[in-house]
Parts: sequence; C-alpha cells; structure tokens
Amino acid sequence: MRMESSEEEDDFPCIESVTPQSKIDSIYQSNTEKGIRKICFELLDLKDAVENLCGNTRTKCLAFLSLDAPTPNRLSEEVVETEHELNELRKHISAQGILVQDLMNGVCRELDEWSRASGDVQEANESSRSSDYDDTFMNDMEDENVLFLENIDVLLAEHKIEEVIEAIDAKERSHPELKNSGDTSSTEPSSFKSALSKRKKMLENQLVEITERPSIGIVELKKALSDLLKLGKGSLAHQLLVKSYRSRLQKSIEDFLPLCPCYPETYSATLSNLVFSTISLTTKESGAMFGDNPVYSNRIIQWAEREIEYFVRLVKEHAPPSDGAPALHAASVCVQASLNHCNALEKQGLKLSKLLLVLLRPYIEEVLELNYIRARKVVLDFASSNEGKPLSPRFASPLSTFANTSDTLLVESGMRFIYVVKEIVEKLTQLVILHFGANILTRISQLFDKYVDSLIKALPGLSEDDNLTELKEPVPFRAETDSEQLALLGTAFTIAEELLPMVVSRIWNVLNESKEAGSENMMPSANNTVELKDWRRQLQHSLDKLRDNFCRQYVVNFIYSRDGDARLDAQIYLSGVGEHTIWETDPLPSLPFQALFGKLQQLATVAGDVLLGREKIQKVLLARLTETVVMWLSDEQEFWSVLEDESAPLQPLGLQQLILDMHFTVEIARFAGYPSRHVHQISSDIIARAVRTFSARGIDPQSALPEDEWFTETAKGAINKLLLGGSGSDTSEIDDEHIIMHDGGMSDSDGSPSSLSSADSSESFASAQMGDLDSPVYLSDSES
Repeated sequence: MRMESSEEEDDFPCIESVTPQSKIDSIYQSNTEKGIRKICFELLDLKDAVENLCGNTRTKCLAFLSLDAPTPNRLSEEVVETEHELNELRKHISAQGILVQDLMNGVCRELDEWSRASGDVQEANESSRSSDYDDTFMNDMEDENVLFLENIDVLLAEHKIEEVIEAIDAKERSHPELKNSGDTSSTEPSSFKSALSKRKKMLENQLVEITERPSIGIVELKKALSDLLKLGKGSLAHQLLVKSYRSRLQKSIEDFLPLCPCYPETYSATLSNLVFSTISLTTKESGAMFGDNPVYSNRIIQWAEREIEYFVRLVKEHAPPSDGAPALHAASVCVQASLNHCNALEKQGLKLSKLLLVLLRPYIEEVLELNYIRARKVVLDFASSNEGKPLSPRFASPLSTFANTSDTLLVESGMRFIYVVKEIVEKLTQLVILHFGANILTRISQLFDKYVDSLIKALPGLSEDDNLTELKEPVPFRAETDSEQLALLGTAFTIAEELLPMVVSRIWNVLNESKEAGSENMMPSANNTVELKDWRRQLQHSLDKLRDNFCRQYVVNFIYSRDGDARLDAQIYLSGVGEHTIWETDPLPSLPFQALFGKLQQLATVAGDVLLGREKIQKVLLARLTETVVMWLSDEQEFWSVLEDESAPLQPLGLQQLILDMHFTVEIARFAGYPSRHVHQISSDIIARAVRTFSARGIDPQSALPEDEWFTETAKGAINKLLLGGSGSDTSEIDDEHIIMHDGGMSDSDGSPSSLSSADSSESFASAQMGDLDSPVYLSDSES
C-alpha cells in the first residue's frame, strides 16, 4: 500500500537519530499484517474448539461405555454420529489449511510490491527491510515443511503407507536436493531433510514389520516389498523376501517331521518337494521383482545351498536303520526326487546337482555298504530258513533242478542269494543306478565271491594243502559225493551265467540308455562307469576259483591214496621197478592213466544227469580236470627227482611208456569233445623234459622211440579197448583226425581251455559203461 510523500517528510525528520522499533512498526504496519494477526487469533480459537470437541467426544464415549448392555441400534447411531463429526472436523481443518496457504501467498505478493515501492528509502533501512523479507520467506518455507511433516506423521499414524510414499515421492520430485545426500548448503534444508529421513525410516520399519508377520499372505508380502523398492531399499527387500520364504519352509518342515515315521520309505521325497519347491518359488519371485541382478542371484544361490545342506541333514536324521531294505529305498527315492528337482531348477539358472550329490554320496554309500553287509549275512547263513522269501518260477526253476541230487541247504542258499540281490536291485531308482550303478555292481560281484567262498568250504578238504586251512572250518553241509559236488558247481554256474544277469539287467539297461541318450544330466559320472565284460570277468574269476578248488581236491584224491601214498609214481617208468610197468605186444597206457580215464568217464556220466542241459559246464569241468592232472605231473618235483636221480635205472621202455601216457591224456580230452591247447602244451613240455632227462643218461630217443604217429594211434586204440573191454578191437571207431606231437607243436588248431571243440561228444564218457573197464583195484572209488 502506497503512502503519501508529505507524511514521509513529517514522520522522518532530517536529523541524525535512531528511530525506535515501536515507531517503525506503527508506521509500516499494514492492513494485511493486521489480517494475518486476526487469522492467527481465529486459528487459536479453532484449536480451542477442537480440543473442546475432543474432550466432549471422550466424555460421551466414557458415558456410553459406562452404560449397562448398550443396544446394537444405539451403538450404530453413536458410531454414525462420531464419524459425521470427524468428517466435519476434517473438512473444517482442510478449509482452514487452504485459507492459510492463500494468506501466505498473498503476504508474499504484498511484500514483493511493498519492496519495489520502497526503493527510494535510505540504504540502511533497505538492508533492514531485505533481511526481514528473507526471514519471512524462510519462515514461510519452514511452515510449509512443518505442515508437510505433520501430514506425513498423520498418515504414518494411520498406516496409510501408499499415501505416505506418494507424498514423499512428490516432495522429492519437486525438491531434487532432498535426494542428494551431499547437499548441506544451509542449515534449514538439511534439518528438513533429516526430519524427512526419519519419517522414511519409520515407514521402512512399518514395512519390515508387515513382512515379518507370521500370517502375512503372498500378495501382501509382495506389496510391502514393492513399497520398499520404491523407497530405494532393494537390498533390504530382497533379504526380507528370502527370510519370509525361509520361515515358511521351516514351518512346513516342522509340521511334517512328526509324520516321517509313518512314511519311512517316502518321507525323503516329501521333504525334497518342500525344500526344492520353495527354492524354485523364491527364485521366480526374486527374478520377477529384482530382475537378473548378480548380487541378488548369488544371494539366492547361497541360501539354496544352505537349505540343501539342511535338507540332507534332515534326511539322515529321520532315515530308517541304514542296514535295512527300507533305508535303501528311502535313499533311492531321495536321490531320484532331489535330482529331478535340481534338473528343473537348472532352467532357472540354479545348478545344484553337483552339490547335492557331494552331500548325499557319503550317505548313499553308507546305506549301500550296510545293505551289502546285511546281504552277506543272509547269504552265508545256511542254517536260516528260506520261508518268506519267495522267488518267481523264472528264478526258482533253474535252481530247483539240483534239489534231488544235493543237500536242500545248497539250493536254499542259491535262492536266498538271488532273492537278496533282487531285493536290492528292485529298491534302486533310475538316477541312483545312473550315479551309483558301478558301485552296486561291484558289490554284487563281491557278494557272489563271498558266496563262492562258502561253497568252497563245503567241498572235501584237501589232504595236502596248507594254504587253504581256512577252508576246513565247520560248515552246515558237506558235498561228499560226485553228484553233490557237481550240484554245488552247477548251482554257482547257474547263478553266475543265468540268474544274476537277469537280476541286474535293469541296471545295465539304465546305464546303456544313458550312454545312448548322451544328455549331460543323464550321463553317468566318471567314477560310475563299468563295462559288462569287466563285470562278467569278475564273476568268471569267482567261478574259476570254485572250479579249480574242485579239480584240485578231485585230482589230489585220485593221485594220492588215503594213506598218503602217490599212485602216480615215477617208479612205474623205471625199467624192472614197480608192479605197474606192463608192456605187451599191444601196449596200453600205465594203470594210473587207465584209472584216470575211468574216473573221468564216471564223472562225465554223473555230470550228464546232474548238469542236464548244461553241456558247456560239463566240458569246461572235464577239460580243467585233465589240465590239473598234467599240471600236477609237470610241477611235481618229487616225481622228477626220481627220474633225474643219477642212480635211477632208466631204460628206453620207461620213456616210451611216459610219452604214451601223455598222448593218451591228450586223446582223452580230444575224444571227449574238449580238446585243450593248454593240455597239449603241458604234455609236450613233459615229453620234452623226459626226453632231456633220458638223453642225459645216454639213451638216444631217435633210435629208442617209434614215430609220433605210433603213439597217437596206440593212444586211440587204447581208448577203444578200454571202452569195449577187449584187446583186439578195431581202432576205426576213433576219428581219423589225430594230434601229432613234436617237440613244440601240434597239427590241429585246438582251442584254449575256455574255447571248447565243437566235435560231437555223443560217444564220449557219458555214453560209456564203467563196468566194461578193468579199473585197477588199488584205486579207491568215492562213488562205490
């Protein structure tokens, strides 16, 4: 408002004096200032009215609450009335707030006009008025900020989080310096910024409190985390997300653990589903809300790894006893379910399979080891009953054929072995086979080897063998007769060659399919590879051990009498010494070798009945028996010491008899249908050594011995004579093919001990009549 110049001259005399502040206030006080003061008084009156209203409302509430049993209608009326009064109060406060804001804007404009109109005032007064203007403007800003903070406080008290966030966001957009933490240009803005930060911290605490509520829903949780993101608290929001899902998982696990004993074989699958589904859901929510931030992704991975470790620990703590089949099944189910979940998580960027296998491997191997020990106890417990362990005809029939010719304990032990192995294999899942199949196959072959050791103990003890003293331990049954021993061999061969491959075929199928698939997730690990031929070689090694023990004890019992005297003695090859050197016009092999022919013929007859339909086993067994005889003769130092003694009366007839015996042994094997290169080679070595021994004593083999063909034909003729029981039979029944022995070779291509001849053996030992042979009476017959 303009003032007249005459008044200015009267009020401001031109003297150098200090004008009192009261006079300045009276001069420059405008109608606007008076209006502001009036409004302030009115606001104070309004404040008193509000306080009175609040007091009246409180009094009414107390009076209402003091009434006995208020009616629902009255309660509803009082509520409606109170809400109406509150709405009116809000409207009044809002109107007064608008009025105050308008007044402030008007004051600013008035002050601006007044400042421009007062340009010709003295310089000192201008400076004073400028300072007053700045103070007034700053006070106005402070008032605005105070109102803003008060509004925020009200909204926080009412938990109107969305409105608080919107208000703060709008304030920060209009004042960017509020977001700049380094702006400290003035005390006033920094104090407001500090106050605003405190409100934001209060809002953050409210959101954290919401996320930590036990009963919070997924939608409400995601809303609170989203609000934290708006406040710029992404790291805290992610931590709360993980913490919330971890709490949910913990509660689910705690609710399920008491039920584990009710589901001993499948509880691990349920635990796996709880853990990995939570990991998957958390990963999805993290990606949706926070994107592919590496920091948050690493935090999810670390949390998932800790949860997997906790999961494996729970599986171990609540597993059934590890030495039982349920534990093996539970472990298999655990591996199958967990690895399936891990394969699904790989699509979300989480590769946890290797960690899971590292953590589970000791547990799985422990279960496998204890189940192997349990299986070994069951298999080796011959005295236990086979009841409750039925086998399908597919597995029982091949073994039941030996029931008539052997102890029932032997057949039951074979069935028990197959049952235990079958039970173990059936408990395995596909992924367990994929990652632990080689381990399992190795343990099965070891179990078979232990079973074979138990069968070896059932064979008759060796009369002279200090290396097998452990085999003389008491056993539930003994295989004394030839039929019982052959049934024992047949049981082991049937298990290894027929039944065991059928039982473990599922393991081989899974391993082969994984190789053909070529998928990284379906490929067996490097330490879980095993070749079928290597595994069969392990079984064959056990069978060879059983067969060799049988042959050794059989041959030793043949060579040595019960008194310990050797029947196959070097004395029979010394001219004029011993009662066994017989050389007629039509010579025959020495009596011990004739007896060997009879023993093999008798054994072949029994084998034809006991091992019916298993010709391969028969041929392998007879071939190995023949090999054992010539191997014993080759390695027996006592035998050779007699011949190599310089005082021994060596004659050409003794050398001729020894060579004929060796040819006779080779022809026995060839005629019976199992020609063996090994037998031929050892026989050739024996002949060569004998020739050297006799030559050293001055006997010339070239002049003393007939041609090689003579020995071959004589050996064939001897076989015919022994079969027919006569001395003048025609040798045409022997096949014209013959083996011509020289110092180092043989004319035909005999196979190795495992590669038997395909020659027809229908006229072999099995068809001969033992009664037609004149076996020496001094040889004991275990079958008689």
